[in-house]
Amino acid sequence: DVQVVESGGDLVQAGGSLRLSCAASGFAFDQLAIGWFRQAPGKAREGVSCISMNDYNTYYAESVRGRFTISADYAKSTVYLQMNSLKPEDTAVYYCAAQIVAVDAGSCWYDFGSWGQGTQVTVSS
Repeated sequence: DVQVVESGGDLVQAGGSLRLSCAASGFAFDQLAIGWFRQAPGKAREGVSCISMNDYNTYYAESVRGRFTISADYAKSTVYLQMNSLKPEDTAVYYCAAQIVAVDAGSCWYDFGSWGQGTQVTVSS
């Protein structure tokens, strides 16, 4: 069973940067896909970025492309989300989720089955 734990959320001023971490355990890291999602109060959950470990396929939502970068440290079984040029509209609880990739779909988006508890990111104007 895969477990993921997020960390790194904080209060930051607009234009600032944060790096979120998602530590995975319980399964071979190189067989996982990991996604970052966020949910702001009163809004639907949004897929922000994802990465598949077997081929390093990545994806970014239009709202964060060019500002956020997803990366993986295989030695630490950890995925990072580097967030630069933060905006107040990036304020949300950020979740990471993992899925074991049984069949490569050619994308990093899967029906993620293992979710973390979330980490709060607040961007002040």
